[in-house]
Amino acid sequence: MRAPLMALLMLSICFAGCLNSGDSTQQGQDVPDLSEPAEWEIGQWWLYTFSTPEWEDDSARLVVAEDDAEENTAYMLGISSEREARRHAVLNHNPFLGRITHDNLSAYENGQPQSVLNFPLVSGKSWSFTLFGIDWSTEIIGVSNGKATFSATSTNGHTMSYTYDGWSGFIGSLTWYDSTGNQLLRMVLSGTGSEHSGQVWFIRAGDIFSEVWNHESGAPDVEITDSFFVSDHPSQGPYDEMIYWLDAEMGGGPSSGSLTLRDHQSTSVLGRQWGQNAKENGNMGTIPYPSGDYTLTVTQTGNSYIRLIVAGGLTQSWDL
Repeated sequence: MRAPLMALLMLSICFAGCLNSGDSTQQGQDVPDLSEPAEWEIGQWWLYTFSTPEWEDDSARLVVAEDDAEENTAYMLGISSEREARRHAVLNHNPFLGRITHDNLSAYENGQPQSVLNFPLVSGKSWSFTLFGIDWSTEIIGVSNGKATFSATSTNGHTMSYTYDGWSGFIGSLTWYDSTGNQLLRMVLSGTGSEHSGQVWFIRAGDIFSEVWNHESGAPDVEITDSFFVSDHPSQGPYDEMIYWLDAEMGGGPSSGSLTLRDHQSTSVLGRQWGQNAKENGNMGTIPYPSGDYTLTVTQTGNSYIRLIVAGGLTQSWDL
């Protein structure tokens, strides 16, 4: 019986190895080379979980839509949800959508590639880049088992820690804190693969308007009028649409609020009214895009908090 048992054992080991062959982090593989960036293929994807003050644990799949952007010097990363693409456009919480350079896997911000990574990845290496509109100084504080760990600081007291996962060829995790220790963003890689099938989107955005109105109980009732002008994207022409993000929270008692946005023809394109204890968090929508002047009217009584963000969006999509 010894020979048949040994043969069965060897067969089971063989099947186990075959079942694990698709795992990018399996033990026994050669450690990834961190001296140069990974090479991506169209359809390659990474699934991330995002957490921000606006929401928690929201997942998004980033997908390589092109490998010859910027005159064959960059990839294009899209996202598998049009709603998530719009949310990125208005909140700009995901810096790794859009163009990513071949040479350093650098993300673009304000039209320039930013070297969040800087190959070769070796412990002790330091450099600077801009991300989220903040200038960062970063250092590689550790390299082990195909992964590199980075620690970044800014002059305004913000901190950011992140990792590069050589097994998947992209960011493994990123956490960003403000100067008081509040977490502004956390993204964690939860899955990766290839040959994504389906539609993916990227929305090139431009900031148009952002304001917060905070009214305290006991203060006089207010009516605020504001305006802004909407033009085209600086380099890409007219926007397809405007995307808004709206938060509102009313207190108890005589607390209320309203918001009305009108275009240059006095047509109301966005209107809201809230009574006591009403709450509206993370309401995202779109507005047709006629360029020109827009007028905003806000009223507030009692305890009232209103926030409005408006961005212009140019949509690209791919069928993979």
